[in-house]
Amino acid sequence: MLIKLFINCIFGVNHLSVDFNFISLFGNIYISMIIGIGTDIVEVLRISKSIENEAFKIKVFSKNEIAYCETKVNKAESYAARFAAKEAFLKALGTGLRGDIALNQIEVFNNQLGKPSIQLIGKSAQFFVDKKINTIHLSLSHTKQMALAMVILEA
Repeated sequence: MLIKLFINCIFGVNHLSVDFNFISLFGNIYISMIIGIGTDIVEVLRISKSIENEAFKIKVFSKNEIAYCETKVNKAESYAARFAAKEAFLKALGTGLRGDIALNQIEVFNNQLGKPSIQLIGKSAQFFVDKKINTIHLSLSHTKQMALAMVILEA
């Protein structure tokens, strides 16, 4: 907020195109900045057909994701939302699927309240550290026909 006020006073700018978040821990100030935004939309029917192939499921989804989705009545919707999240994450990175990143190592999970999150597992976790990403925000939504995901990365 202080930087926004300073820029407004000096330059007469009321809006910043870069959003900064300030976190104070033990008297030190850390600045967090949005470094990527990605979104993806997937047809549930397409994923429904794909998950009939066990090799596809193993290549794309983690064991935890498969276990979670298999408990759902409309499991194709849950798989589709998770697939969209992986694609949105890669778009937010701006790199696509490269190097040591594997789709089944980009894991979507839900906390106790149902809020979805992404964690990188296996070799993909090192990529997370190398890029200095400190927060991944994820939002999912789906209907019977479509699944949507949005990812915001902060560093």
